[in-house]
Amino acid sequence: MKPTKLFSIGLLAALAFASAAEARSLRMQVNGLVCAFCANGITAAFRKQSAAGEVFVSLEDRLVAVELKDGQDIPDDVAKKLLTDAGYTVVGLQRTDATVAQIKAEVAGD
Repeated sequence: MKPTKLFSIGLLAALAFASAAEARSLRMQVNGLVCAFCANGITAAFRKQSAAGEVFVSLEDRLVAVELKDGQDIPDDVAKKLLTDAGYTVVGLQRTDATVAQIKAEVAGD
């Protein structure tokens, strides 16, 4: 096989892996969520991010979910900083292929 062909195959494999690795949403466990004011503030902070789509905050489940726009991302450190700067403690951050609508349904027990 020619080196050019090997490079092309390797590049295609790397691009396919990168696409598969891209998350659709950020799912964060957050301590300190106690009221609707908290939820509104978090929603507003994430909506200022150009990569953020739908935002969901569940006070009961201490959950913040942010759907990412296609081909865009919010780095983990930026997401954590938005929450910690607002006075919350980030207990966990997970990237998931689930949409915010799917996360809502899961939380609601549907």
